[in-house]
Amino acid sequence: MFLVTSLTPHAWSRNNLGVYIIDRRTRLVFADVSLPTAYNRDTMKPRPTRSIYVNTPPVSDVPVLAITNLSATYAEKGDVALPVLDDITLRMNEGEFVALIGPSGSGKSTLLDLISGLSEPDQGEIRIGGVALTARARQGRTAYMRQRDLLLPWRTAVANAALALEIQGWNRREARAAASRRFADLGLQGFEHLYPAQLSGGMRQRVAFVRTMLGGQRLILLDEPFGSLDALTRSSAQDWLAAALAQDTRTVLLVTHDVDEAVFLADRVVVFSGLPGRIVHEEVVNLPRPRHRAMLVSDAFAENRLTLLERLGVVRQAGL
Repeated sequence: MFLVTSLTPHAWSRNNLGVYIIDRRTRLVFADVSLPTAYNRDTMKPRPTRSIYVNTPPVSDVPVLAITNLSATYAEKGDVALPVLDDITLRMNEGEFVALIGPSGSGKSTLLDLISGLSEPDQGEIRIGGVALTARARQGRTAYMRQRDLLLPWRTAVANAALALEIQGWNRREARAAASRRFADLGLQGFEHLYPAQLSGGMRQRVAFVRTMLGGQRLILLDEPFGSLDALTRSSAQDWLAAALAQDTRTVLLVTHDVDEAVFLADRVVVFSGLPGRIVHEEVVNLPRPRHRAMLVSDAFAENRLTLLERLGVVRQAGL
């Protein structure tokens, strides 16, 4: 979630842009770009629903995400437009985990903003499930988790996670019971009724991840979700993310600056150049699933890691 503006007393509001939660105490409005998805309340899996699109091929027959010749610029009011992304073409299939790495300021986070519908590219096309969508139509088609957990401080951990279901119309008790079942899977059992200020950074990220998963979207965008964590907590977070996705497969696009994290988690790693961001290399990760820590000292891991470091210019290519 992200802070939008300040408004009026507590209310729920839905429109084409998303779902807005207006808190009566702080008079702040929070908007979630994840729109409601039908759920089977017993299995906690998305319930099949009739597509709103006509003559659209099944998702399994087309890429979950297809970006073609996308370019974007950025400019503050009155400033000269700065090229941020240049001619990006990327495909992601059902259940694939792709990591984006590259220098700071190379447009990786901008790409996630474009995919989620928070802004529109200057040129190019974004298709989700085989359908070309405008920025407004893309809103709610993805679950977007940023580096900051953005938990609501007046809600307990389980109440924060359950918010994803409450905005879909679930009653509070059922939503929190469903969220509680996910807590055990991520090592949060016993912490359901603590407030965000009482949780460690790693626990807060896990709560935010439960909220993200409960939204039900099949395409998940992760913008350095573990960037603020210390090394040991970060490793633990990577482990629980890999384990969670092994149980509930989604299509994931991760932005990270950590090469080891990219190789450990992803099926494929895409390398961006400096500004304006261009795709300069794609590396297929040669590690089987499920992933485990012992793989970090394997020859396959070292080979993928070295190639990526070379492509990033961190180490010189052999013989050069």
